[in-house]
This record gives sequence, C-alpha cells and structure tokens, in this order.
Amino acid sequence: MPTLTPERVIPEKRALTTKPRVSDRIFRGVLTSMSMSSLVILTLIGLFLSVRGFQAFKSQGIHFLTGFDWTAGADGSTDPGKFGLGAMIIGTLVIAAIALVIGVPLSVLTALFLTYYAPERFKKLLTAIVDLMASFPSILYGLWGFLVLMPMAQYWAGLLHKYFGWIPFFSVPQPAYARSPFIAGIVLAIMIIPIVTSVSREIFAQTPLDRIQAAYALGATKWGMIKAVVLPFGANGVVGGAMLGLGRALGETVAVYSVLNIVFKPNFQILYGFGGNIASMIVQKWGEASLSESKALLAAGFVLFIMTLLVNFVANFIVRRAVKSGR
Repeated sequence: MPTLTPERVIPEKRALTTKPRVSDRIFRGVLTSMSMSSLVILTLIGLFLSVRGFQAFKSQGIHFLTGFDWTAGADGSTDPGKFGLGAMIIGTLVIAAIALVIGVPLSVLTALFLTYYAPERFKKLLTAIVDLMASFPSILYGLWGFLVLMPMAQYWAGLLHKYFGWIPFFSVPQPAYARSPFIAGIVLAIMIIPIVTSVSREIFAQTPLDRIQAAYALGATKWGMIKAVVLPFGANGVVGGAMLGLGRALGETVAVYSVLNIVFKPNFQILYGFGGNIASMIVQKWGEASLSESKALLAAGFVLFIMTLLVNFVANFIVRRAVKSGR
C-alpha cells in the first residue's frame, strides 16, 4: 500500500516595508521635539542677551571689549558711564588656562588608570565616583575651596614664589596669596576633571585591540603600549574633552566668586590676590546695578555666551571626528 506524503504548504510572501512602526514614529517625534526645544531655548537666550545689551555695545563701541575701567552712571543721568570688559576677559582666560594646565593631566592619568590599571572589582565604583563629581553643585566647590583649599594653596603659592619668583607669572609685589587666580584655577581644575576624564576614558576604551596586541607582541610593556598606541590614538579626543572642560571653566560663577577678589585690573601674576572673570563680575555687580549698568552686564553675559558656545562647538567637532576616524 503506497504511503501518502503530506503536501508542502508554501507560505505567502512577506511584504517588506521600510515604513517605521507607530512606536518608532512617536519616539522619534519626542526626541526631535526635545532637541528642537533645546535649540529654541538657546537661541532665545542669545537673542535676549544681545537685544538687552545692544545699547551698551552701541554706546561703548570697541572699548567694551578692550577697556579696563568699569564706571557706572547714575540713574537718570545723561552720562551712561564707562564699561570696559577687557580686564574680565583676560581674567577669565587666565583662570581657565590655569584650570586646564592642572586639570587635564590629572584627568588623562585618571582615565588611563580606570581603563588599563584599575582592578575590575573597583573600576565601576571608581568610575561612578568620578561621574558623581560632575553633579556636585558649584557652591559646594566654592565652600570647599574657601574653607579647605585656600589655606593649603596659600602655602603652595608661597613655595612657588620662593623658588620660581624669577618667572613673571609667579612674582608678586607683596605676599598676598589669598583669593588669587591660582586658587580659583585649582577649584576649576577639580570641577572639570569629571568632564575631561569621561571623554578621555571613552576614547581610550575604543583603541583597536589589534594595535594593542601588536604592541605587546613586539615586547612593549603596558606603559610602552600606552605611549605608542593609546595616547596617539586618543590625542584628538583628549583635546576635545579639554575644550569641553574649558567651556565649563569659562562660565563658572559661584565657585570662582567664593575664592577670588574681583578687581577691574588685568592680573597676569597668578599668585597675587586679585583678579576676576566675567561670570563672577556679573554676580557681584548685578544686585546694585543701575539701568545702564544692568544693560552692560547683559552685554557682558552675551560675550560670555558667545565664547562658551564657540568653545563647545569646536570641542564637539573634535570629539566626533576623533570617534569616527579612530585617531
């Protein structure tokens, strides 16, 4: 008796479509609206500062960026006053430079330790602690800098002046080391460490494994491999992270205001106890500002807004290029 074989059932062809699902469209719409809202808010802030500060730009001209005096006119007076932001721009750049010189090497070493040296059982804990530092409020850094760091930093400043006083940056006319740009720079260096460390750690972790193994195969030690492979590979990423930290340092307010004497005079003697930056100057002046001075302070905020925005744009470009190119 012949056996009956079951007939083969050919399934219907499945329709292929590139149309996204409803959930995907909703999720994409939410993300797009949130991104656009951030861009709109940022644009409105810039427009507000520029419109409110336009009168100061118009009345002061180029002196607003290059002048070193800040004298407000009284309300109702025909004299608008003199507003020169040059000293504060210099102070902002000097303090940010100190923060980068101190903070970037510490951040790179921390990133290398977390990536290649830290034991696995402690790596997550240490990474979480470093990331947690980024969430601390600025006032905590300011209080720590004023109450804890400043007494120690004054001693360090005295040593720098004693042994390196022949360098103009470390010379002072008198031993007044408290509330100096040096101390403000150290506080900012501590504040930017989480940002630079996180970016550097992500870049170092993407170093191609074949290059690392090739270095070991040629007899390199771990430190030799890091110098020959990891650091050249992550150089652009470290620069981008440093510029992101620079953007944070340029706009910091409360922490700098807590540890720095605000004086409208350029100060390149970083150990001497006076200086200033744009953000802390706005905090100091805003409470008692006249109408003309408040417009000048808003114009100063617009200058700081543009500086920070440009630095962050350049930093993001460098980091993206480093990730895509692998160099």
